Amino acid sequence: MKKILLPIILCILCVTVTKAQHADRSKFVKDSLDLYVSRALTNWRIPGVAVCIVKDGKVVLMKGYGIKELGLPNLVDINTLFMIGSNTKAFTATALAMLQVNGKLSLDDKVTKYIPEFKLENKFAGEQAIVRDLLCHRLGLQTFQGDFTFYNTNLTREEVINKLGQIKAPYPFRTKWGYTNSAFLTAGQIIPKVTGKPWEVYLKESIFAPLGMGNTLALTAEMPKALNRTVPHTLNDGRLTAIPYCQIDGLAPAGAISSSVNDMSKWVLALLNNGKVGNRQVIPEAAIQATRQPQDIVGNFHHLNGENSFELYGLGWFIQDYSGHRLVMHDGGVNGYLSSVTLSPQDNLGIIILTNTDQNLFYEALRWDILDAYFGQGYRNYSDAYLTDFKAKAANDLALDKRLRDTILLNPKPALLPVSYIGKYTNSLYGSMTVTQGENNDLEMRFEHHPKMFAKLQPLGGNRYYVTFSDPTLGKAVFPFTVQNGKVTSVRVKVADFVERNAYDFKKE
Repeated sequence: MKKILLPIILCILCVTVTKAQHADRSKFVKDSLDLYVSRALTNWRIPGVAVCIVKDGKVVLMKGYGIKELGLPNLVDINTLFMIGSNTKAFTATALAMLQVNGKLSLDDKVTKYIPEFKLENKFAGEQAIVRDLLCHRLGLQTFQGDFTFYNTNLTREEVINKLGQIKAPYPFRTKWGYTNSAFLTAGQIIPKVTGKPWEVYLKESIFAPLGMGNTLALTAEMPKALNRTVPHTLNDGRLTAIPYCQIDGLAPAGAISSSVNDMSKWVLALLNNGKVGNRQVIPEAAIQATRQPQDIVGNFHHLNGENSFELYGLGWFIQDYSGHRLVMHDGGVNGYLSSVTLSPQDNLGIIILTNTDQNLFYEALRWDILDAYFGQGYRNYSDAYLTDFKAKAANDLALDKRLRDTILLNPKPALLPVSYIGKYTNSLYGSMTVTQGENNDLEMRFEHHPKMFAKLQPLGGNRYYVTFSDPTLGKAVFPFTVQNGKVTSVRVKVADFVERNAYDFKKE
């Protein structure tokens, strides 16, 4: 669901990478991978990992490591379910491309042909947007824009589409790439318009079942009911802890699927075999090729081996060159989970990595070390390189948090009495939020579309409050209230960048 933007990360990490050793890497997968992963589970504090490598139409490695839930002995196996987040997008894009091949629609049809009520704040863009625009993130929005409103909330799919039309895009239509989960949801909602079946039903009947993906779930609501499933985890105040499953079925076509490495291997094998399973053509080859055609330039990409390339976006896939090989790839992130799927079609190579914590870069590191092994590159130990930077950032975040908590212990007085901040606030996109009196004279925020979540506010002096969310995925922040003529008029709300990078101004009623 949440795409981790790698160019920034990789530029930072580049200086930490150990010098490549030009050694024979052909035995890495067979001889060293188990030790590599087991060591990473400890160093990265990851409860469970599942890995699959396919090559030349065969499974080279498929294995579960670690445990499903912290503190319990249940081991991860090849059929254990993980949420795959935005790796869902390739399924949605492929499904629509299949409908195009079957003559049910065209990816160049206007969105309004199927969803007449579809609108964008830019009226011209809303009228001219085609299905392809939704699938390659070129509506003019910023990456993750609107996701605090849409992500893990009680909004229906129809309500998300309606609110998408209210977002003011900072860029002109089709001029800049910006990762837009609500656009993918809109694309997925075209499927029932042309098939008469909900997105989740169409995927099960047209992709999951024909490929033999019998354990894969299309909706997040199904995950807690599954028997062989992992539990999501995160780091909260430096402690690894289990957290609730996110509920993002209102954005399902953008990131709701849960799967195992066994099921995902069948998906990847079919994609690398031009859509065939044995002699059966399950996915039309033309549909697969349609998703791999570059549509947009994401930006420059600096690889840790010193290479520079463009990162492109197709339909539900990122595309880039690495060491002379064209990669088709995507990452996925939702509360408590991070994953990656990588294809090198010219090498008939596929890599699947699933983890059940959202606080790691190991799912990325392992991908590059496996690719280097197959591409004859020197060993760089990406895991240790990524870990060094990860720990430094975590230590910095903890130090900043400690300074804020130390300020709270000094009992600074707010500029106004607590009752002055209490009341109802509204944001034109999100809706309403209410500030109430909590325990120990602290304030609490409760949000209309996040009924199970609240935020605790503690004074930092003046009109600034230190905020901790009951959902740790939303992070911690400092919220400033605006005061005019001795009265509170608004507050600026900001959640973790993992969810959305933009702030929300809520006006007091």
